[in-house]
Amino acid sequence: MKKYVIGGCGVALALLLLLVVIFGLGMWGGNNRMVRLSQGVNQQWAQVQNNYQRRYDLIPNLVNTVKGAANFEQSTLVQITEARASVGKVQINATSAPNEAEQLEAFQKAQGQLSSALSRLLVVSERYPDLKANANFRDLQAQLEGTENRIAVARKDFNDAVMAYNTSIRTFPAVVYSGWLGYKEKPYFAATTGSETPPAVNFDFVKSTNK
Repeated sequence: MKKYVIGGCGVALALLLLLVVIFGLGMWGGNNRMVRLSQGVNQQWAQVQNNYQRRYDLIPNLVNTVKGAANFEQSTLVQITEARASVGKVQINATSAPNEAEQLEAFQKAQGQLSSALSRLLVVSERYPDLKANANFRDLQAQLEGTENRIAVARKDFNDAVMAYNTSIRTFPAVVYSGWLGYKEKPYFAATTGSETPPAVNFDFVKSTNK
């Protein structure tokens, strides 16, 4: 009987050790997967930042070109200058995606205000034929249109990467240990009305409505 009990304990211990090894290997593999997906999120975030930075850098040239138009609305120039300054105050790591929804929300709000100011400036510019004939202005319009398209694509790719990462840490068995290893959900860019279509930079429709 004693030998039987000892033998039974040995089998139980061996099974326990086997389970521990299996769980450890699973955790190791799961951690590697979450690391890859987290890095994927950061990579897409860097693309988002790069494209927003490109737009941010184009605006001073646009404003300077517009200032050359006689009697251009100063309130519009002030609005876009202030909106650009607000964007500069929202500091988020350029290579590491935000972990807090509040951070991303503040970033998105500032960028949205800049988008609105930029759209207004371009609409107002349609009232100035000499400005529209300016080759530099037309070139900036084309660059901004391309940038807006890149921003829309980068935001979608970022959200896709976040979805893959968030799904991985909530799926069994990773959900058991992801929290222990310090992984937590990352926020998405919130959808806004019309966000599925990049803002139009060429406002030819204004001509037809003013006829």
